[in-house]
This record gives sequence, C-alpha cells and structure tokens, in this order.
Amino acid sequence: MISIEHITKRFPGVTALCDVDMEIAEGELHAVVGENGAGKSTLMKILSGVITDFDGRLVLRGQPVRFQDTRDAEEAGISIIHQELNLVEQLSAAANIFLGREKRNALGLLDDRAMERSARGLLAQLECQIDPQQVVRELRVGDQQLVEIAKALSLESGILIMDEPTSALTESEVARLYRVIARLRERGVTILYISHKMDEVFRLADRITVLRDGKKVKTLARSQTNSREVTHLMVGREIEAVNFSDDRRAGAVVLEVRNLSLAWTGHARGWRLRNINFQLHRGEILGIAGLMGAGRTELLECLFGSSPETPTGRILLEGREMKFTHAAEAKRAGIGLVTEDRKRLGLFAQMTVEENVTICALRDAARGGIVRRRQERLLADSMVNKLAVKTAGVDAPVISLSGGNQQKAIIGRWLLTKPKVLLLDDPTRGVDVGAKAELYRLMHQLCREGLGIILTSSELPELLTLCDRILVLCEGRLTAELARHEATEQRIMEAATMRNEEKSSAP
Repeated sequence: MISIEHITKRFPGVTALCDVDMEIAEGELHAVVGENGAGKSTLMKILSGVITDFDGRLVLRGQPVRFQDTRDAEEAGISIIHQELNLVEQLSAAANIFLGREKRNALGLLDDRAMERSARGLLAQLECQIDPQQVVRELRVGDQQLVEIAKALSLESGILIMDEPTSALTESEVARLYRVIARLRERGVTILYISHKMDEVFRLADRITVLRDGKKVKTLARSQTNSREVTHLMVGREIEAVNFSDDRRAGAVVLEVRNLSLAWTGHARGWRLRNINFQLHRGEILGIAGLMGAGRTELLECLFGSSPETPTGRILLEGREMKFTHAAEAKRAGIGLVTEDRKRLGLFAQMTVEENVTICALRDAARGGIVRRRQERLLADSMVNKLAVKTAGVDAPVISLSGGNQQKAIIGRWLLTKPKVLLLDDPTRGVDVGAKAELYRLMHQLCREGLGIILTSSELPELLTLCDRILVLCEGRLTAELARHEATEQRIMEAATMRNEEKSSAP
C-alpha cells in the first residue's frame, strides 16, 4: 500500500529522520514506536502532507507521490489524527469536523443542520455524548481528542494515521476507540498507529516498526516479539522496573481541602465538584482517578486558583487558609500545576526552551530587577540536564521538541519554583516508556525530599504504581479513598462508575 524509501528530514541543529525505509501492507494495522524524538510524528507528518520539504520518496499504491499540502494527501486517501490537537477553539465541534469541507444547501449557503446531523452520527460511532453545537474551547482535552478522531473518520479515508489517539482518553473511552478500530479494519482501512503504550501495540498491531534517534531499527511481526524486546529496541537499553517497595514516609499535612464545591452554571447537575474533603501529606503522592468528566482537572484548577468559577469550601496550605483568585497567587504560596493540555495551557510556543523553563523563576536570575542572562542560562541548563530533555540546545524553539520533551520542560519550570505542592494533571500523556520511567523516579525522589504531589492519570496502572493513596471521583463527588494496599483496577472502576443510588451513601 505504502512504500517509504530513504526518507530524510533535517531541522536546524537536528536530523529528525535519517534514511528511513518502510513498507505498509494494505489493510494492516502497522504500529510505529520509539522514544520521544525518535522521528515518529515527523514521519507521519510527511505521509499526511503536513511536511513537504524532505529527501527521499513516497510510493502510494505503486505510484510515486509528493504531497503539496494536507488537502493533497486527503484527496489521495490519507488522513491523520494528530497527537497535538489541531482544532479551532472558537468553532463548534461540528464546524471543526467539517472545516474546509463544509456542507452547503442548494443556494450555496452553509448547511449547519446537515453538518450537525452528520457530526452527531460520527460522535455516536465513538459512543460519546458531545453536543455537536458546543464550542471546542469549552471541551476538556479528552473530548477534544474525540472530536479530532471524528474529524478523521468523516474523511472516510483508506489510510488512517493515528498519532497517540488514546493519550487523553480514560479506560472506557479507549475501549470505545478499540471498537471503532475493529469496525474500520472490517472495512479494509489501513491504519498506521503510533503509541507509547505497549499493551495497546500488542493488542492491535499486525506488525511493529521501531524507530530510534531518527533511524529505523527493525520491523517485527507482533507474534514474533514481546514488549520487553520492543522496549529494548526503542531505547537501546533495558528499562529497569520502577520499584517503590521502600515505602515513602508521609510527613505532616501540607494541604487540606474541606467541603470544596464548584458550581456548574447552566448545567442540569448544577455542580462540577461537590463537597470534596481530603488531606495531602509531605512526601506523599496522592492519586486522583475517575472517568472523563468526573472532575479531576477541575479539582486541580480549584487548588491552583484557575477554575472558571470561584469554588466554595476551604483550602488550607500548611494550616493557613488560602483563597486564590489567580494562579500567580498559588505559585507564590508554593503550588505548581502541570496542565493536562500542554499545547494550549502549558507552552509559550513562540519562546525558546530556556525561556519556557525559567519563566516562573526569573526572580532567581535577577539582580536589581534586571535578569542576568548567565544565571538564567544556568537555571535552564540545570533542569534540562536533570530531566534529560532532548534538545539541540536551550536556545532552540520549544515547539521543535517532541511532545514528551516539551512536557519535561514544563515540569522543570515548576521544579525551579521549589513548590510545596506539585499538581500533575496526566503528566505522562504522550511520553514514551523510557521517559515515563525517568519521571516516575523523579516523582519518587521529590517525595522523599518532602514534596507533596497530587497526580491525575487516565492510566490506572500508573496510579497503582506511583500513589500512596488514591481518591476516586464520579460525576464530581468523592466516591472512594483507597490506600496503596487496598487499591486495584477493579475497585477503582467500581467507585468511578457508581450508580446514583450508591452515591448518596458515598463519603
């Protein structure tokens, strides 16, 4: 179906792809794996017409092709679901799905009803309840990702590229996507699938191609390999199992939440969060589990002073009551937040790696109100080295980094502020297995140094691996609190899907 011949792509200071050869058979699901920065997304952007300047040749159905833009690729039957969401925030879900291919009536005018009707059908395929008329900026990242998937499905392409499609989805949404993929394969659609999650790769793929440092390492049939071999090929070394058997010792209470509620104006439920109570200790990782819409992100936003409406209840930091009206106040008090939506809320896309890392700690690099560039460079270098951020240099644009390395730069930004509490909203989204292990060890070490961490994740095994306790939310209410030795995936899912009559007796 597709032959990739000697593809090379260079960016300033970086060779993203070097002489890559690869073949994809018609109707197969071909997984492409590798660490962040291995060149996976760059290769997919070449295939989908996003990147047009490269060396080498693409052959599609036996004919050489060179796409001039994404429309050219779509007309050839190739569509892509991007890892970094590619939506227009000011438009509705339906308008985004049909952007550039708007339906029109007999008079040539936009037919909004027809687009909304078609969008509703596409979203129904994904078994989700998104209103096609809802403005995209009002949707959470997981729902935005579902809109991105529906947009690709609307093209009815013969070749579908999925770049980390489950990175912001919870377990139940992932199961729905698997069912969609099964239906696509029944229709003969060829799928190129990028994922850092080995369980997904070995569940879905026919064959697996491994990239490392921009070069193809090997292509393997799924039946002839295992996750350990693939991981070793990806990183060029064995990944040591992360072991937290030496239990961390929780210290004094650093953060306490009492009867926290957040209203939901105009919604039938009336609230996003309702009567949340918990404590966080120094040296502890407290996990927050729940399905999409449960209130995980909203809870962290309330703690960071960035919620869309003012919450009620009490937030106490080291015993002192806090009423944050702005995120800057939370930062000064010693709270940091790594947001779920890296592209929209985490990065300053026009700035360098150095500027992104140091922007919250410029006072530490200043004398007499003037920033000393040498000191700022030292701060940036310290975090880039500590977190092993892969970059051509701290002067490189932050958008030149892979998604996982962008995430590490943002975490480094907050570590420079020396926080008392670090809020991590799905921090390993889009991060490869090697970088995940590094981040896990970093979180463990930070806790041993006395930092309190609140962690949300769409991956239950991640929460079970890292957390000392796990709180479970369901539709904005706290339905369970589980210690490490009590927590299992089944118990978490039971609490995350409690029926209404059960919630009345929940804490």
